[in-house]
Amino acid sequence: MPVYRDKRNGRWRFRKMLTLPNGRRIRLGGTGAVNARVAAEAAERAAIEHALRGMGKPQPKEVPTLEKFQEEFVRTYVRANNKESERRSKELILQAHIVPHFGRMRLHAIGAREIEAFKAELLEEKELGRKTVNNVLAVLSKLLRYAEELEVVERAPRVRLLKVERRKVRYLDFEEYAALLKAAASEPEWYAAVLLGGDAGLRRGEIRALQWDDWDRQAGRLVVQRSLWEDVEGATKGWNQRTIPLTDRLASALRAIRHLRGPYVLCDADGRPLTREAMRWNLPRLCRRAGIRPCGWHALRHTFCTHLAMRGAPAKTIQALAGHADLTTTLQYMHLVEGAAEQAIALLEAPAQGRCQQVANAP
Repeated sequence: MPVYRDKRNGRWRFRKMLTLPNGRRIRLGGTGAVNARVAAEAAERAAIEHALRGMGKPQPKEVPTLEKFQEEFVRTYVRANNKESERRSKELILQAHIVPHFGRMRLHAIGAREIEAFKAELLEEKELGRKTVNNVLAVLSKLLRYAEELEVVERAPRVRLLKVERRKVRYLDFEEYAALLKAAASEPEWYAAVLLGGDAGLRRGEIRALQWDDWDRQAGRLVVQRSLWEDVEGATKGWNQRTIPLTDRLASALRAIRHLRGPYVLCDADGRPLTREAMRWNLPRLCRRAGIRPCGWHALRHTFCTHLAMRGAPAKTIQALAGHADLTTTLQYMHLVEGAAEQAIALLEAPAQGRCQQVANAP
């Protein structure tokens, strides 16, 4: 309403309902510096300007500390998007490294300078390996990017990972693998387990979680769709289901151990899947019997990929059979093929075929 004269005392006043930019409505009112209409109108304009300049601006929201936000990060993002093993790993990394260092800091205060100092602390004071440091940094990066997605911070800083030298892949050559199979042949279940790693490329958790329903006997294929971490069943790494044709010896090995103790292919007398401890100790035992250097189950998976590469399987096919999310993971096995580069260059000197040959012979 316009300015008015108060009937009780005769003073000029203003009264107005104002809608602020944030949608909130406030009531303004008062008198001028002197008792005059123009003074009340001037006071009204000043009050409106003050409200729009101050109260009308969105109040800055309080940014939580990392320790507080990581609780929401674990409760929502981690538990919804990660397997049990990944969830446990992230929680351990947060509590062992990230929260002790950044816990009391507000998220918007964590920038590139603070992250680089944290990286140096992990390397120099805690003396962690570069790959381990990258695992910690990956969790920190995801937490900060999640805060950005939720608009808790305006922008997440970039987290630069360390360069890591690629580790040498341990695999069994053809003679070593044959010796291992021979050593395991007298124990049908362990023989089948070795073949599941070396002839089908299954990971240890996938071998433990394999069920009879995953074997299509008519098609001669395995469907790899689950993994066991400790005693928790979940999806395979990368959440990728894959189908693998069986070699004849693997199919025969599975038929030889067919049982009715439960759904798991490899299990104890009560039908429970093999424990991690049983898997961990028995493969080195079989390696020693075979007279080869002991290895872990992942070396059999490396053996599977390497032998396929050595026999000329295309990289994309190996990637699909192994369930690699990234082709660069598969390409490391192609580098192990002796003479591969020389064979590729030799193709340039081989006789051309088809239309290329006709062009070469044209006058």
